[in-house]
Amino acid sequence: MRFKSKFDARKAIEVLLYIAARVPDMYKALKVLYFADLEHLQRYGRQICGDSYVAMRHGPVPSGAYDLVKLARGEGLGWADYPIREDFAVQDVTIIPRREANLALLSASDVECLDLAIERVRPLSFGQLRQLSHDAAFAASDENDYMPLESIVRTLPNAALLLDYLRNGQGE
Repeated sequence: MRFKSKFDARKAIEVLLYIAARVPDMYKALKVLYFADLEHLQRYGRQICGDSYVAMRHGPVPSGAYDLVKLARGEGLGWADYPIREDFAVQDVTIIPRREANLALLSASDVECLDLAIERVRPLSFGQLRQLSHDAAFAASDENDYMPLESIVRTLPNAALLLDYLRNGQGE
């Protein structure tokens, strides 16, 4: 059974603003979201903004959040009616927030897991972060293909319990 994530783009914008204010490097910021989602899944049984992950060369990438970053950089299509560049800009590999994140759209558990992931990722070099993010879920996926949420969940200590929770519709 494949679980489907429901991506919340408006929340993802707030998450990116929150992360970029603390970790402006685009590569690290996107990895923060991956590790925050792992932590949030393990602790609370859901992802932060419902993103899907793609196994790219340098590790898992949140597809929807990356699309928003590309759109702010002037690349890609979609969300054409939303003025993303009013929220943040992207120069080279730096995300530059143009406003503060609206914390009313983030739960206390979202912020808790984002902060944990920021502290974990911030001191790591590119190589260390690349190695850390090449986990079992990444290894089980084909490059440039989506990483099934089940594969990601299976890497967590409470995988059996969490998979049962998600299968029974509690994680929607």
